[in-house]
This record gives sequence, C-alpha cells and structure tokens, in this order.
Amino acid sequence: MRFLDAHKAALAAFFALYSHANAISSDCDPEILWLRDEENCKNIIYQDNLTHSDSSGMAPLGCSALWDHLNCWPHAQVGETVTQPCPPFLRIKGGVGRRCTESGWSEPVPPYELACGYTLNDTLHVPTMQVSQEYFVGIRIMYSVGYSISLISLTIAFILLCVFRKLHCTRNFIHMQLFLSFILRGASIFIKDAVLHNSQAYYHCDSHPPGCKVAVLISNYCILANYSWLLVEGHYLHSFIHLSLHSPRKRLHWYIGLGWGTPMLIISVWGMAKYLQEDEGCWEMRGSGWVWWILRVPVILFIIVNVVFFLRIIRMLVRKMSGPDMLEDGFKKHRKLAKSTLLLVSLFGVQYALFAFFPDQVEILTFQIWNAVELAMASTQGFMVALLYCFLNGEVQNEMKRRWRRWRLKQCFHGDPRGHHGSLSNSGLPLTQISLLNRANNIS
Repeated sequence: MRFLDAHKAALAAFFALYSHANAISSDCDPEILWLRDEENCKNIIYQDNLTHSDSSGMAPLGCSALWDHLNCWPHAQVGETVTQPCPPFLRIKGGVGRRCTESGWSEPVPPYELACGYTLNDTLHVPTMQVSQEYFVGIRIMYSVGYSISLISLTIAFILLCVFRKLHCTRNFIHMQLFLSFILRGASIFIKDAVLHNSQAYYHCDSHPPGCKVAVLISNYCILANYSWLLVEGHYLHSFIHLSLHSPRKRLHWYIGLGWGTPMLIISVWGMAKYLQEDEGCWEMRGSGWVWWILRVPVILFIIVNVVFFLRIIRMLVRKMSGPDMLEDGFKKHRKLAKSTLLLVSLFGVQYALFAFFPDQVEILTFQIWNAVELAMASTQGFMVALLYCFLNGEVQNEMKRRWRRWRLKQCFHGDPRGHHGSLSNSGLPLTQISLLNRANNIS
C-alpha cells in the first residue's frame, strides 16, 4: 500500500509539472488520459471477475486483470506473457511485458524507467509540488506587478524626453534607447506569458505552433537588447570621463549598431541552432547542450565589461572626492559617493553580476529565494532607471517647471478675453508688472 500511495503521489507531481510547463487542451492533458485509462481498466477488471469466476464465487483461475497505476493488464493464463505499450500520458514509444505465474503477475520487463523513461524516485512528492505551484503563481504575480510599474513609468519618461526638445542630446538619446529597451523587455515578457500560459486551446498534444516559438525568440532578443544598451550606457559614461569624448555624435551610429544590431545577430544564430539542434516545444526550455550558451556567453560578457566600467568610474570618483580641492566634510563626501554609486548601479545593471554565475543545480529553497530576488530586481529596474534619470533629473525638472510657468502665463493672458481689448488701466495690474510678464513670456 505504501508503494501504491507513493506511486499516486509521484503521478500527481508529474501531472503538476507537466501542466505547468505546457498549456494544453483537455483532450491531451496527461492527467485526464491517466484517469480515463484507470476508469476503463476498472471496468475491465469488473467484467473479468464476472467472466472468469466460477459459480461459487471463487477467484478466477490464472492471473486476474490488474491496474498497476500505469497500465491495464487483462486476464491471462499461467505461463502466458502479456505485452503493453507505454502509458499514453507519457507520450513515449516503447513497451513492457508481464508474465503470468502461479504466484501472480511478475514485475514489468523491462522496467518502466527503462522502457518508458518514467522514474518514480526522480519525481517530487505532492506536498513539495503544491508549494512549488503556489510559489510559481506568486512569482508571476510579483514580476507582473514590477514590470507593469516599470512600463508605465518608462513610457512617461520616454515621452517626456521626446517632447522636451531642449533635452535632445546624445546622452539623453542613449537614455531614451535604454528606456525603449526596458519597455520592449517588459512588453515581450507579458506577450510570452500570454502565449505560453494563458492560451489553453492554442496547443494540441505535442503540436507547438510557430507563434509560440516566435514569442520566445522576440522575448530573448528584447532581453539581449536591454543588456546591450546597458553596456552602451556604461561605455558612453566611461568614455566621457576617462577618454575625454569630445564628439559623441560621431559614435552614435556605432552605439545604435551595438545596442540593436548585436542582439539581432546573436538571436539569429541562437534561433538557427535551436531549429536545427533542439526544435522542442516552444524553445522555452533550457537544453543541456551548447545552444543555451549562445545566449548566456554574450550576456555574461556584457555584465563583466560593465562591471569593469563601473569600478573604474567609482575609483575616479573616490580619487576626485579625496583631492585637496574638496572643501566639504567627510559626511557630505560619502553621501555624494553613495548617491553616485546608486545611480551607476542602476544605469550599468551591476546587480546582474550577482546572478550571472549562479549555479543551475542547487537546493529547491535556495533556488526559490535566489530566483525571487533576481526577478524582483529585474522587473523593477526599469522603474528605478526612469525615476533616477528622468523624474529626479534636474534638467527634466527645470524643463517641466519652465513649461508649467509658460502655460500659467498663457492662461493669465488668454484666459480672460476682456484683457485683450480693455485698457491697461482696466486690467488691474500695474504697467511694470504687465511688461515683466510679457518679457518673461517671450523669454520662455
């Protein structure tokens, strides 16, 4: 009985894992297929007991029909061998056999784990799986909220930098491209989740339409583009400080090529390798071969180079603040250094260095905590970048104040139609005040 209970728990865990990884229709749901087989086998066992039992109600001769929680074995005579295919819900070609002996059915030959790839010992138990399912749901809600906040704030920040022409320069243009890469990254995450998880009728059994593969391909491209534009930000600031970059516009086309072109080249190679070597599912699973490293190696290089830029800039800031020309006290120096470090961490994406070399094989609790922290930081980084480099930016705030004053002045002059036709003495304002308002309006 313990073995049967463990078997049921393992099957339930398998179904939970399978359903989480693949959004499929009910006709192809492995749990439904398994329940159907169990129900059919119970009917066969019932009919077998009626057919082969004698009038006295004694047990049937030979081996009775058997449901072993994977396959249904019909009645057999002693010495007879029965062969059955692998369970339909496993979707694996193969077969196992049992021999009817005087003591009952023999063990499956070959074992299920060899013939069908099903291993009981490698499957998690139901309580652990229930926690994992709740964990995945909570994680998805968490990063969905984070990406939503980032998308809203980044969209507003991008519009502000586009509208304010006085802020148009190479530095802000690079900021705009970084904002756009964050927007595309967040949007692609939502699209991929909708395609892979929300469309229950989109898949049929093992059929995976090209649309889901395209969604994964676009999502990976947007993530690569985000990392590459973080590298562009790091290179631009590093060059501006250390290399005295006098003509940044001449390098703007190189930055565009690095930010958008390099990820396109990488994702093209990865997509071709996936199609030729690992064309399985919707390409969302990480294979054990070299294909996954086509994406991972460039990301690691982007992170390492940006960390080097970050350390060099921080060293320069520390050296400058420790110079003899700095008259501020130690507390203000450290506060400025901490503020600069915070800005650079978000701009360079230095926090990704904490997760770049995280091992794949770890304990489940460690993985859950580490994965939650990584997704929380990744989903909210766009908001932090928009906050630090747009909403709290002095240039943007001054431009918004200037636009606000200009709008108030226009309302002051054009809000009351009588002010255009009445005399200056009837306006209620001294002549000097009206002159100053007009000058301020012309200057702005």
